[in-house]
Amino acid sequence: MLRAFSHTNGRCVFRHAKCWHHCKPVLAIRREDVNAWERRAPLAPKHVKELTQMGYKVLVQPSNRRAIHEKDYVKAGGIIQEDISEASLIIGVKRPPEDKLIPKKNYAFFSHTIKAQEANMPLLDEILRQEIRLFDYEKMVDHKGMRVVAFGKWAGVAGMINILHGLGLRFLALGHHTPFMHIGMAHNYRNSSQAVQAVRDAGYEISLGLMPKSVGPLTFVFTGTGNVSKGAQEMFNALPCEFVEPHELKEVSRSGDLRKVYGTVLSRHHHLVRKRDGLYDPVDYDKHPELYTSRFNTDIAPYTTCLINGIYWEQHTPRLLSRQDAQKLLVPVRSAAGAMDGCPELPHKLLAICDISADTGGSIEFMTECTTIDSPFCMYDADQHIIHDSVEGSGILMCSIDNLPAQLPIEATEYFGDMLFPYIEEMLLSEGSEPLESQNYSSVVRDAVIASNGSLTAKYEYIQKLRESREYAQSLKMGNKKRVLLLGSGYVSGPVLEYLTRDSSVAITVASVMKEQLEQLTKKYSNVTSVHMDVIKNEEKLSSLVKKHDLVISLLPYSAHPLVAKKCIDNKVNLVTASYLTPAMKELQESVEAAGITVISEMGLDPGLDHMLAMECIDKAKEVGATVVSYTSFCGGLPAPEHSDNPLRYKFSWSPQGVLLNTVQSATYLKNGEIINIPAGGALLDSVTPMDFFPGLNLEGFPNRDSTKYAEPYGIQTAHTLLRGTLRYKGYSKTMGGFVKLGLINPDPYPLLSSTTPPLTWKELMCKLVGIKSPAEYHVLKEAVFSKLEKDKSQLEAVEWLGLLGDELVPAADSIVGALAKHMELKLPFGAGERDMIVMRNEIGLRHPSGHLENKFIDLVVYGDNKGYSAMAKTVGYPTAIAAKMVLDGEIDAKGMVIPLTKNVYGPILARVQAEGIVYSTHSVIKQ
Repeated sequence: MLRAFSHTNGRCVFRHAKCWHHCKPVLAIRREDVNAWERRAPLAPKHVKELTQMGYKVLVQPSNRRAIHEKDYVKAGGIIQEDISEASLIIGVKRPPEDKLIPKKNYAFFSHTIKAQEANMPLLDEILRQEIRLFDYEKMVDHKGMRVVAFGKWAGVAGMINILHGLGLRFLALGHHTPFMHIGMAHNYRNSSQAVQAVRDAGYEISLGLMPKSVGPLTFVFTGTGNVSKGAQEMFNALPCEFVEPHELKEVSRSGDLRKVYGTVLSRHHHLVRKRDGLYDPVDYDKHPELYTSRFNTDIAPYTTCLINGIYWEQHTPRLLSRQDAQKLLVPVRSAAGAMDGCPELPHKLLAICDISADTGGSIEFMTECTTIDSPFCMYDADQHIIHDSVEGSGILMCSIDNLPAQLPIEATEYFGDMLFPYIEEMLLSEGSEPLESQNYSSVVRDAVIASNGSLTAKYEYIQKLRESREYAQSLKMGNKKRVLLLGSGYVSGPVLEYLTRDSSVAITVASVMKEQLEQLTKKYSNVTSVHMDVIKNEEKLSSLVKKHDLVISLLPYSAHPLVAKKCIDNKVNLVTASYLTPAMKELQESVEAAGITVISEMGLDPGLDHMLAMECIDKAKEVGATVVSYTSFCGGLPAPEHSDNPLRYKFSWSPQGVLLNTVQSATYLKNGEIINIPAGGALLDSVTPMDFFPGLNLEGFPNRDSTKYAEPYGIQTAHTLLRGTLRYKGYSKTMGGFVKLGLINPDPYPLLSSTTPPLTWKELMCKLVGIKSPAEYHVLKEAVFSKLEKDKSQLEAVEWLGLLGDELVPAADSIVGALAKHMELKLPFGAGERDMIVMRNEIGLRHPSGHLENKFIDLVVYGDNKGYSAMAKTVGYPTAIAAKMVLDGEIDAKGMVIPLTKNVYGPILARVQAEGIVYSTHSVIKQ
């Protein structure tokens, strides 16, 4: 029986009986979807079998990535089902995405929130908002404080295998072939038994004396005595090893037997001493760890080849190694007199650290970021205080993967499930919507409840205080610096950050929902702080962030800007965006002026540089008395010609959904004195004109939005032609027209694509769109689509090329066009080494006082960098960043809504973008 029955009382039994006969509690095992390597599950089929035999219903979300096959769960009585909303308890290994949470449910997983980890605070906020009860495996502990549910052993096993593999690579980089070269990464073995055999084979070669003599005796130090350390030692024991006491390490590191390796297990008393008297008192240490220091750096580390770190570190406890320690340990040793180039000595004793704890900034101070299964190793150069992805060069080889057990997923799942299983029933027999106080949990389960009924539980209220103290510390760190909040971390953020961080007096906070992008940005820029959050869903948090900054730059979709602007108005903070000044933004004009702030819009490429280049020409013309009789401007972001090899002749370097929706917008323009209106819905694609100003590019163009509205702000009411448009390669519009015919460019809500409904395949969706019964044979669907496309073969080829008639799942989205955008982003990205291109052509007709006509042509062509920024990112990001810097420095001090139409704004920006490689040219044609 399960553990719940060992401590039941009358009330609990009654609840059990009630659920048994009437609601039949349902357990759901969710699929792991936050990491491509996560193949574990919280329970194995044997555990599911026991639960189903007891009468419980167990749902298992389908997942081809899970290491244990679905048929094994089905055989055990589980039900493979996407919809898990009927479950009262939903369990996983790692955190679910915020948008997959179901309100008022019980959830159990590793949340990584107990230290107020910044990256997971948006998840915690969403859990609180949705009144979810969260059980965190990490806090399921016994009366001694020891964890009772963990993967620890398998983290140790996998970590040890990995670091032996890494040592083989590092030794080779230092000039030594060793038996470790034949050990692979842990996930390369079907199970741990295969890995053990590989380690034994390497050990056999070591025992034969095949280790290079100049390497010297190898010593491995294991910190901690828990399951992590024991798992690592279990694998280490497959080598010809001898364990010694820590005080013996110095001797064996110098004169040990090369036919074996040496290990030592380090406990607290081996290296921790009280600062005032050099003694260790375990009781006193538990009460006052801040009074102690570690002698690991002097007594142990100098004689260690490889450190396997498995200890849990908390604030105020001594670290094992600091950056300064590493600098001393990496001082090169003097070469022996007999050393030869072909048989080099090691540069220093400490070669590698496997930090299985994966506790960034913890006991190993300079371990500031985790490595991954994809890129498991990096080198820490203590002198430069930099980390580089390599096994070569100077420094310490670091391995700090935070999901090690995922490399041995089947054994890890069974091990973890055995530990978790005794506690499942008492979590299962409660409803997340009921008060926590009414639940009859054991202490192990109750103490693991982080949040319930919309609040942090009493034991974990400290998390909020930690968050507040961290935010306060960050504000102090900013000090007197100019503080910028950047919203969004997508394509354009790179140039914005690169430009602004040139000034050390500017401190930047980046807020984004894209966790990996945030990590990359903060890794690259030292004076950038990241906040992982969904700006739209966390208005209160957004307001709090805005308040702490002097300027906000929003790179979010234009629809989010009114919300951001309102927060800026409330907190009297300036705002810069690259997007259009939409009607929703214009409505805030009076509020912006009343707040006395500057809100700059249309500061990118189009709109942005197009305005500036036009106004520079128009203002110069007016200075000599000329009048503008026509204005035409076309702009497009395109793949470079050599990379336009797909039916759309297009790839995405900015918002795919925005690109698609632009094709079904309405448009208005002035031509030879006549106003032309094009209705929304796709008619725009019938107004395509060949563009031959660069004949080699084979371009076409179509009108964009309402061009006539620029007559007044440009001051060109005299113009009889006023047209702004979009450039694409010839064939784009025809292909997009096919998508319009099929109903794929439809922004209306489409509930069948919701993340809470069973997923559809593209084939099934297309059947619905063309009005035939699903499932349909491929040739039947193809013929129906061909008919819908009015027998246009090129449009049909595009549909097939994109896989829209196949069995690939449609991405979850609010609308059909949203799903198509996500699909196209995957199908039409810029590949490695591919570059994009920006083409802009402004043509301005002028009539001079003498009566003669002049056509001014302004051309801007910018290419992306193969290994740098895209052309789109540069031409949007740099103008935005320059404008932001001008606001910070007081160069732009106008209050209210501002777009770059005046010389004091566009003049400096046009001059400064040229220094960033954004160069334009002009020429004229005079007509008498």
